[in-house]
Amino acid sequence: MKAILNRFKKTILPVLMCFFTLLSCDTDEPEIKHNFPFELKVMPVPKEVANHSTVEIRISIERPESYSGAEYFIRYFQFDGLGTLQYYDEQPYLPNDLYPLKAKEFRLFYTSQSVVSQSFEVWISDNFGNEKQLSFQFNSTD
Repeated sequence: MKAILNRFKKTILPVLMCFFTLLSCDTDEPEIKHNFPFELKVMPVPKEVANHSTVEIRISIERPESYSGAEYFIRYFQFDGLGTLQYYDEQPYLPNDLYPLKAKEFRLFYTSQSVVSQSFEVWISDNFGNEKQLSFQFNSTD
């Protein structure tokens, strides 16, 4: 009986383990990562802005892994005060509209059109469904 048990341990048990391991694989394809989370880095911005003045906002998108198929999008919503947000010298963004970003490092320009405090949020998303939110608040100097 002891000989049978030893033979089972040495030959049949490893064969069974390999068999069940192979059965547990649901596909022959290698697993490919399709989700690449990102982080946003923002340079400091002023706390105050005068009416009709412009503030530069520098943003960079950083990923722990490089992936050439990533596309980025931006949208914003202003909920206090009045102002415009634009990408370099392009037309100002419309609130809640989605715009493609052309680079991973870029500058936004916020122009105040108000003599009260102003607050808005910027959402940056990618084509994998990841999204990050940035909040900005400026006090009026007028």
